Amino acid sequence: MIQTRLPLLATLAALGLSACAEPSVPPATPDAGAQACAPDRYEALVGKNIAAVTLPADPMIRVIGPDTMVTMDHNPERLNIDHDASGIITGLRCG
Repeated sequence: MIQTRLPLLATLAALGLSACAEPSVPPATPDAGAQACAPDRYEALVGKNIAAVTLPADPMIRVIGPDTMVTMDHNPERLNIDHDASGIITGLRCG
């Protein structure tokens, strides 16, 4: 009876140890976020009024005014478009 349980115990022990191993994750490319954000594509908008421009419906574009509440999470793929109190676009940044 002990002999029939030995292979089962060995299999369970191997499975238990494999659960402790670190998963293999491919390394992230350092410029992946910067390429996805690409603020240079929208550089022509700086100095224009936010109400006069048309932006694509993209959840990765966030328009931020002086009193806009935003989350503090950093997303390198997200484009932030900043504008002042009069609506003039003042800057573009990833995050």
